[in-house]
Amino acid sequence: MKQNKYDDPNFFSAYEQMPRSVKGLESAGEWHVLKELIPELRNKNVLDLGCGFGWHCRYARDQQASSIIGVDISEKMLQKAREKTDDPLISYIKMAIEDINFSDSKFDVVISSLTFHYIKSFEAICKKVYDCLKPGGSFVFSVEHPIFTSRNEQDWYYDDQGNRMHWVVDNYRSEGLRETKFLTENVIKYHRTFSTYINDLIDAGFIIRVVKEPIPSDEMLMSIPEMKDELRRPMFLIISAEK
Repeated sequence: MKQNKYDDPNFFSAYEQMPRSVKGLESAGEWHVLKELIPELRNKNVLDLGCGFGWHCRYARDQQASSIIGVDISEKMLQKAREKTDDPLISYIKMAIEDINFSDSKFDVVISSLTFHYIKSFEAICKKVYDCLKPGGSFVFSVEHPIFTSRNEQDWYYDDQGNRMHWVVDNYRSEGLRETKFLTENVIKYHRTFSTYINDLIDAGFIIRVVKEPIPSDEMLMSIPEMKDELRRPMFLIISAEK
């Protein structure tokens, strides 16, 4: 059974209130790095896996992509995406990422933001993406960093006064399911090591172009004091690969 927490009313309500949901890409701490790794999109066919509210789809059109398909398992997410989108060149499909089956060499660029750590087999996704990309096509994605996902308790270690002491990394080599809490609900994530991400891409045939462990922008660090703690451990991993 594919996980779909976003159609739960309470969970979705909490997600809607997150800064990245309200203000879009500029409020996403990793966007300033992810954006720089996305190739030229003019006249390109783009696929967005786990498109959510459609922010990246609309960005691709702003960059004059010729067609964009956004895929998401959540009807509530897609409803929001359609409400925010008035462009016939963007289409949305309700489907689990694991079930995509596009024709070979259909897309120039495949992007995904913070979805693959919810999916059991990254290896299978790599093979599907490789097949549907044109030769020379780009695969650019972000995930929660393996240092962040290694434990069920994906949180800081606090002292008795509630101060953040340090971030614990444990069971790093033990890949697989993690039951953790996000927003209002318990969710299932899948931890995999840094090397697994890299090797699954290589085994699928990709060439790794860039690997980034982003930190918040200077603007975020200045305007949101708690963001300074994001300098203490990586929360995100971003990879750009090429077919």
